Amino acid sequence: MVKLLTKKIGKKNQKGFTLAELLIVVAIVGVLVAISVPVFTSKLEKARETTDVANMRAAKAVAGAQFLDDELADTDRIGTFYYNAASGLLEKTKSTAYGKGTTADGGIVYPDYESKDTGSDHTKEIIEVKIESDGKIKLNWVPAA
Repeated sequence: MVKLLTKKIGKKNQKGFTLAELLIVVAIVGVLVAISVPVFTSKLEKARETTDVANMRAAKAVAGAQFLDDELADTDRIGTFYYNAASGLLEKTKSTAYGKGTTADGGIVYPDYESKDTGSDHTKEIIEVKIESDGKIKLNWVPAA
């Protein structure tokens, strides 16, 4: 009989969240996503531009080694070549495009390369390497084959 008197009458099960609580959580998640998307996009563009700069450095290193190779004929050491990023070699013919940078400016640049226009789109381009007889090496992005 004592148990009947201590039983809570009319008390409903109140487990779960209210609609207001759920709306607040959704709003907070929305703000976090709105903040993180531009940050992620800029980091992605920096990674693309860094890939292009790494390819330019590699192309210049291969061109320097090729110019200094005494076993090659002058026609194979001096002239216009195209850097093949897949093989890491200079070739006389153009290969498939490997450029990654888009028109968005990620802030990454190659020190010896002056782009004609800022925010260049290199997605369908390859690196053209010109080795001059005095050993100067010039790099330029050109459309792929």
